[in-house]
Amino acid sequence: MLVLSAIKNVKEDIRNRLEADYPELDFSFCHGIEEAKTKLPEAEIFITYGEDLNDELIKQAKKLKWIMVLSAGMEKMQFKQIDKQGILVTNARGIHAIPMAEYTFTMLLQVARQGKKVIAHEQAHVWDRKVVMNAITGKTLVVLGTGAIGQETARLAQAFRMKTIGVSKTGKLKPYFDETYPSDNWTHVLNKADFVVAVMPSTPETIDFVKLEHFEKMPAHAVFLNMGRGDLVKTETVLEAVRNGEIAHAVLDVFEEEPLPEDHVLWEEENITVTPHLSGVSPQYQYRGFDIFRDNLERYLQGQEKFINKIDPKRGY
Repeated sequence: MLVLSAIKNVKEDIRNRLEADYPELDFSFCHGIEEAKTKLPEAEIFITYGEDLNDELIKQAKKLKWIMVLSAGMEKMQFKQIDKQGILVTNARGIHAIPMAEYTFTMLLQVARQGKKVIAHEQAHVWDRKVVMNAITGKTLVVLGTGAIGQETARLAQAFRMKTIGVSKTGKLKPYFDETYPSDNWTHVLNKADFVVAVMPSTPETIDFVKLEHFEKMPAHAVFLNMGRGDLVKTETVLEAVRNGEIAHAVLDVFEEEPLPEDHVLWEEENITVTPHLSGVSPQYQYRGFDIFRDNLERYLQGQEKFINKIDPKRGY
């Protein structure tokens, strides 16, 4: 049985452990899809980040039974062809929870404690004790998306004694949230939101989910942070909200266009913090992702039907 990986630079200890623990399997670790695609027709299991498969490659993969996507984002997967061929799909949902929650509070504290201004003053040798410092303790945090990332973000928020409000498709109450609301009935919470953090995936329902009218409902001191997907809100909408004083600051880690062009207006906007889609980056990323793969591999080899993070190809998540 060929287990094919198109993940670039899989760590040596991960490769060695898999090969030692499953000597009956034939592992092939390739450096990207260009190297892997010649072997894809013989693969039964394929490990990918999910951005390199097209319909033609899937059609060629006659023996393929399982695709493990080593990320949480699924918007570039060719689900129609995958569903047609009856291929199992699982992903690494949940591995981003810790680094993305840490990123959230790095950024929220950076805004509240004027990190950008303090560093600029340090570089210019300016001693200015009149810089206005704010606090996040005791404030209200609204999280758009109550999955693993949202829950870990809410858990950390409790250390700051923040009130946590979650928004999801169902509105079902999840751990670490004081309140949760469905995505078709949530705008009433915005007038008490000090911070709004978006971690929603990209689905047809979440595209352009946040509009100018939502920013208008937020307090003028509110901070908006998007680390989910760039199509959640239009760039010009965030710009307008910040420039019109609807909110005090926006932190953006994801964008409609990536990489963000170096001449883009967002880079120069004083009250917008831009980071290059790195909120989920962690030295533990591969280890956590392959841990999920190993758990599912055991289930696959045993003929089980219940898998961790099994994706419904008809829904795309």
